[in-house]
Amino acid sequence: MTVPAELVVRNAIVHTMVPGAAPAEAFAVSGGRLVAVGDDETIGKLIGSETQVVDLDGAPVVPGLVDAHNHHALAGRAELFEVRFPSTATVAEIVEAVRAWVAVHPDQEWVTGGTWGVGLLDALNDPAALEALDAVSAGKKVLLTDDSHHNKWANTAAMAASGIGIGTPDPEGGSVLRRADGEPTGVLVEAAGALVQKAFAQATDADPEFWAACSARGVELMNSRGITAFLDAGATEGVLRGLARLDEDHRLNGWAVSAMLVNDFVIGAEKLGAELFAVREQTRTRHHRPDFAKVFLDGIPPTYTAAFLDPYAPSADHGQCFRGATVMDHETLENWLHRADSEGLGVKVHCTGSAAVRQVLDAVEAVRASGVSAIVHVAHGQYVADEDIPRFAPLDVVAEISPPLWFPCDIVDVMRSILPASWSTRVHPNRSLLDAGARLACGSDWPVAPDPNPWPAIAGLATRANPYGTHPGTLWPEQAITVREALDAYTASGAAALGLADEIGTLLAGKSADFVVLDRDPFAVKPVELAETEIVQTWFEGRPVFSQSSLDG
Repeated sequence: MTVPAELVVRNAIVHTMVPGAAPAEAFAVSGGRLVAVGDDETIGKLIGSETQVVDLDGAPVVPGLVDAHNHHALAGRAELFEVRFPSTATVAEIVEAVRAWVAVHPDQEWVTGGTWGVGLLDALNDPAALEALDAVSAGKKVLLTDDSHHNKWANTAAMAASGIGIGTPDPEGGSVLRRADGEPTGVLVEAAGALVQKAFAQATDADPEFWAACSARGVELMNSRGITAFLDAGATEGVLRGLARLDEDHRLNGWAVSAMLVNDFVIGAEKLGAELFAVREQTRTRHHRPDFAKVFLDGIPPTYTAAFLDPYAPSADHGQCFRGATVMDHETLENWLHRADSEGLGVKVHCTGSAAVRQVLDAVEAVRASGVSAIVHVAHGQYVADEDIPRFAPLDVVAEISPPLWFPCDIVDVMRSILPASWSTRVHPNRSLLDAGARLACGSDWPVAPDPNPWPAIAGLATRANPYGTHPGTLWPEQAITVREALDAYTASGAAALGLADEIGTLLAGKSADFVVLDRDPFAVKPVELAETEIVQTWFEGRPVFSQSSLDG
């Protein structure tokens, strides 16, 4: 390029994330794309009288980060429209939070929010808890989620609105907890919660501006964490249309990939599978790519709904040899892989237990033999049998490691209490997966994780220690990976996993000018220090979408 650039960023340490490349010093941007990357002298020749010049005074730069698994619109909705309380809240504190919310929002028909800790389940199952919740609800419908977002607590009005009563049978894949006389207590496990969630969704999904506002807030928060591309791993029609509205109005400051729900026992979507696929092209825009399907194959270990090859630890409720089960048989999963591939869709499969992971690998092996080439993600994939680790690479299955459970934390403590010793600490074999040639992509699962910030997760990947200092020790430290490998999973590898490698992931001429200015060089500090990394600026397509100075001001 010989004509002046629109923007030149210079005097920086530019980590392009191109394998084997030394850091650059500067780059030039025109039309939202990188046009040249190199040293200050060379790039300086592209400065003209109209060029905007940004001198970073030696600050480090990395490509815009990729969150390969979140629920950004639900997180945005929580920020804007929901009652919030910490997962450590007691029943009394939750009830008081609802009372206060109702007092401030008297016209709101539904009160939704969270999150209550999954360890509170027994206390919420006490009929007195439901009586207290009903007493402060003022006739409004209340639906509160737990910290896994797989289980719900509803008041009587919300259950009535969704047809849950004394004679309501448990839905497949879920259960309504009850008093001795059969009356529901309001605690709804897995698919039972989706019954109430669906009633709420019917009141909101028809309004694309509602979901556009939710998405805008979610993207704004991600930009402040350096994230400029993401995959929403449970997109409903409302989320699809909200993202399209945002981009049509030039308000979508990131690359959005949507995974449309095939089945659902968590979110409460109205349209699923083929019916949802049918509307996707109506919502495709420059930056919104509805290019994935989402399959729930099992649940989560704390509710004994994850499917394992070996039994859970013995318990009074589940006996000696309970392994859990998947919610879809092999033939059905293979059929969905074929269907997705025929429509040009990748497939993200939620599976947390080792048996669910194996079922995905077996299904992919079967369909690859018949020519299916779709991108497939094992989503979460916390527990993988040793013999299955070498299968990821030859089957071209992405190990999407999400949420950040690769260090000691509260939920790992819960896992240890319900799983046998042979499994309880073998969470996320990331080193082994990389050594076997697998592609890693990282996701936050936000708002299941309370913050989408990648930097504590990167620190944890490299140290296997809790980056917040709240839990001592390390978790399976042999599975630590390097900082560069961790950052690759959030940039180049993450971009490839989302089908966006031609657009983003590395800082190379021709790619989108998405980059992040950091307060420290990730390759020049101790890994433990990365947890405190701050985002100075985030740029998307050559324009700033976040600046630390805006917070300071």
